Amino acid sequence: MAKSSRRAFLSVSAAAAAAPLVAGEARAGGAAPSRELRAILREIDPARIEAIVRKLVSFGTRHTLSSQDDPVRGIGAARDWIFAELQRCAATSGGRMTVELQSFVQPVSPRVPVPTTITNVIATLRGSVTPDRTYVVTGHYDSRVTDVMDAVKDAPGADDDASGVAVAMELARVLATRRPEATIVFAAVAGEEQGLYGSDHMAQVYRDRNTDVQAMFSNDIVGTGDAHDGTRPANRTVRLFVEGVPTSETAAEATVRKSVGGENDGPSRQLGRFVKDVEPEGTDVRVIWRRDRYLRGSDHISFLLRGYPAARFTEPRENFAHEHQDVRVENGVQYGDLIEFCDFGYIARVARINAAVLWSLAQAPGTPRGVVIDTTQLTNETTLRWELGTEPDLAGYEVVWRETTASDWEHSRAVGKVTTVTIDLSKDNVFFGVRAVDTEGHRSPVAAPKPSS
Repeated sequence: MAKSSRRAFLSVSAAAAAAPLVAGEARAGGAAPSRELRAILREIDPARIEAIVRKLVSFGTRHTLSSQDDPVRGIGAARDWIFAELQRCAATSGGRMTVELQSFVQPVSPRVPVPTTITNVIATLRGSVTPDRTYVVTGHYDSRVTDVMDAVKDAPGADDDASGVAVAMELARVLATRRPEATIVFAAVAGEEQGLYGSDHMAQVYRDRNTDVQAMFSNDIVGTGDAHDGTRPANRTVRLFVEGVPTSETAAEATVRKSVGGENDGPSRQLGRFVKDVEPEGTDVRVIWRRDRYLRGSDHISFLLRGYPAARFTEPRENFAHEHQDVRVENGVQYGDLIEFCDFGYIARVARINAAVLWSLAQAPGTPRGVVIDTTQLTNETTLRWELGTEPDLAGYEVVWRETTASDWEHSRAVGKVTTVTIDLSKDNVFFGVRAVDTEGHRSPVAAPKPSS
């Protein structure tokens, strides 16, 4: 293969495109876990996660409309405790982590009867190399009972979603002492049960600032892998919901997609593939090709609406008697989102998955930008172009491809530190993508090309 600093030509036969991997090809996956990542995973502590969940449950209710100034009960007490705990994490960071209370007044809406202050608690760990590139992880700290407007009854919210908040807070503790290359944000958002209001505000603030959020993960209902029928076949499995067609797709973009395909190649779908590549040993991420469950949603949707890649982690099989329910025993069945139904070892495994993903993303180069496929002339060759990344440790790029009926990338070839490559393989027959690689072998998520004239 001949190449210059800006252009490469890669000859690949049509037969090779469909053949098994051969010498010189790399599987479309990430580098092996580094020593630092292995240390991070070991430090995630189920006992600390349990302490977080128990403390959040102790506030009685965390309903968005509950008391904001009672020191021991209600969402205000939970807010203040989370803020103090994240400040303690920040104190170990050498000034790299900052913590803020991001407050706004939510106007009257169907589930907010009076203007109400909603506050997100956000810890930001600034990247050491490319701080403008940002990755976000959230859980929502508000809770509810059967009547979504009832701000008085006990609403323990252990699984939904103290478990997700515990993931974000434990990651903040463990990563505060590290130096990720890109910025990582750990957030406990509010107003989710009333209409995703906290995350909606947070995502809009990022969009207004033109923040380069390259991935967002909502952890919502990650409290147990129990099948709730006396067996535990799924206690290492967590679902990851990832949309295909972007929520923010414009009419013009839809017209192009209908012509050339790409329903399975949106940025969020690429995140799902990345997560599978870096999931820790002993865990199993079940990627679901949907934005979320039927008729339901979580805080990742707020980011999707603004064009940010985002996905939702949730346990493998929900028990609806333990979600959005008054605490009671009825016909011998215990209802309510009680702490005894949480598995803290399971939540720790979910936290390790999140840690592996966030750390791998932050240490790798950013997702390639401006990736296009040349459609100016009819040819059986394929020319791809993209913008050169600015990371100081950028080693080059890989072109990946797969059969149009394949769910994941099947082939990968290094093309060097170039911005243009021509491949002797027809763009009409396969799907292509491009990813960046650094000097230590960390790979970015794949960017699928758009047609360009």
